[in-house]
Amino acid sequence: MTDQAVSAASDPEKIVEDVKAAPRQLQPLRRLLPFLLRYPLRLTLTILFLLVSAISSLAIPAVLGGAIDEGFIAQNLEVVGQYGWLIVGIAVIMGVASGARFYFISVIGERVVADLRQAVFAHLLRLDARYFDTHRVGELTSRLNGDTSVIRGAVGSNLSLALRSLVTIVGALVMMLLTSPLLTLGVVVALPAILIPVMAYSRRLHGMSRRTQDALAELSAMSTEMLGANRTVKAFTQEEVQSAHYRHNSEASYVAETRRLGARAFLVGMVIFLGTAALVGLVWWGARSVFEGTVTAGQLAQFLVYALMASGALTNLSEVLGSLQTVAGSTERLIEILDTEPEIVDPVHPVVLPATPLGTVDFENVSFSYGGPGGDMVLNGVSFAVGKGETVALVGPSGSGKSTTLSLLQRFYDVTGGAIRVDGVDIRDVTMTDLRQRFAYVEQEPIIFAGTIADNIRFGKPDAGMDEVVAAAKAALVDDFVADLPRGYDTVVGERGVMLSGGQKQRLAIARAILKNAPILLLDEATSALDAQSERLVQLALEHLMAGRTTLVIAHRLATIRDANTILVLEGGEVIDRGTHDQLVAKGGRYAELARLQFRLAEAV
Repeated sequence: MTDQAVSAASDPEKIVEDVKAAPRQLQPLRRLLPFLLRYPLRLTLTILFLLVSAISSLAIPAVLGGAIDEGFIAQNLEVVGQYGWLIVGIAVIMGVASGARFYFISVIGERVVADLRQAVFAHLLRLDARYFDTHRVGELTSRLNGDTSVIRGAVGSNLSLALRSLVTIVGALVMMLLTSPLLTLGVVVALPAILIPVMAYSRRLHGMSRRTQDALAELSAMSTEMLGANRTVKAFTQEEVQSAHYRHNSEASYVAETRRLGARAFLVGMVIFLGTAALVGLVWWGARSVFEGTVTAGQLAQFLVYALMASGALTNLSEVLGSLQTVAGSTERLIEILDTEPEIVDPVHPVVLPATPLGTVDFENVSFSYGGPGGDMVLNGVSFAVGKGETVALVGPSGSGKSTTLSLLQRFYDVTGGAIRVDGVDIRDVTMTDLRQRFAYVEQEPIIFAGTIADNIRFGKPDAGMDEVVAAAKAALVDDFVADLPRGYDTVVGERGVMLSGGQKQRLAIARAILKNAPILLLDEATSALDAQSERLVQLALEHLMAGRTTLVIAHRLATIRDANTILVLEGGEVIDRGTHDQLVAKGGRYAELARLQFRLAEAV
């Protein structure tokens, strides 16, 4: 044993502390109980077959002891045969019960893992944008997939083995006591000598398991990030550098895991050694009792079989304990997600938005800081109103607060000061579902999912029929390029729409917004990164989308907003000017400078 283990075993206060600490280390596993208790029938059948299997296995040594005393010692072959058939019958029952137990506990394990994964995924989707600002998606994916896989093995095989081992240990001790109280006294004396060092050492595994899972999560986060940006990696010739980083993280994961495995191996070895040593002492004491005539040879054999069963179950239990430390670490990481409360929640008593949408937006002295009150203000005292069917454009340099304005309107974040109203209602007083159903959002870099073209359009309205999908596609000029594809709307576009051009992605996003048919349209300049031909097509699609809708548009190219009802010029989080295109150009100032520069460049081109 290591010096730490020897020290722990020799310090009574330390031993008591370790024994008390073990339940705390496994405490996260209690959070799995609600998922298990959802299936009482399956649990009941599992426990029933578990008890039948354990009792059957415990009956065999008792029959064996009778066969030795009444058959072998008395040299009665007929009695030996009768006991043999009895053991075969018990084995049939034990086999059927063991198979049923394994099936039901395995099914429960799969069901619990599926429920847990669904619960974590659903909870992640409910968390607000600020949570994802500070957590890497790859690391969260590792928790969702890797940690649930670890738990699958625990709830299935490990839980089954742990329950069976506990029942076997208790049953074997009871049968040993019934067989020979004198020999059982020796076991009671030896048992603490085995359990206390094991429990004292096993506490080290919890921290090791958590570090192993964290290392794997970091590895997963890096691989997700780099593989998703593989073109950027190649463009900057970062293959070797990133491979070196990945290799370093992989080695860290390997070292953490090997240390944990080493600790588990030492724990198993310690249990086997202590158990074997105790068994040798028990054999010596039992032989002495037979010689003295206090027990029979059959009773000794029966007792030793029970002792071996208890020892084997204890070894299994020690292995399960090591596994449960890993499972506790994984469970803890998942529970951290489930226990994270979103900062932005629906009101307790929500206000219902007007049944007939008005399509109005009001910003009243809105201030916002990503760091909360006292942080650097991204928006400071912003006020403006958008009437039904009007188009308001936001222009200004990067960092002026344009995108933040759209994020606040959709309540991805809550304002630090002031209020935002949609259709006359403060957005904090309505449910987020009702609020966001009023918006159709087209991003500058639209998110295209790795499904078909029809699936991506239908994302705006999941229950839409194919006729509606095609109508939206035609309005967004998507049908033009879909007609040339071999599989039409069933064409798979690849991850992030890799099979599509920039203009095709934008038109697909516009078709999605058209299908949603929301009264308020939010555009984060959808043409800024396109070539002239693609820009013209996208602009035509946008004009169809904007018709009759209230529109807020972030503009980088001023030519796209010349007809806006109002243009807001933002700088440093404040509205420094407002008016129509002609009014702002005539007034001079920052907007006029931007207009002269852009239109001069356009003429030069």
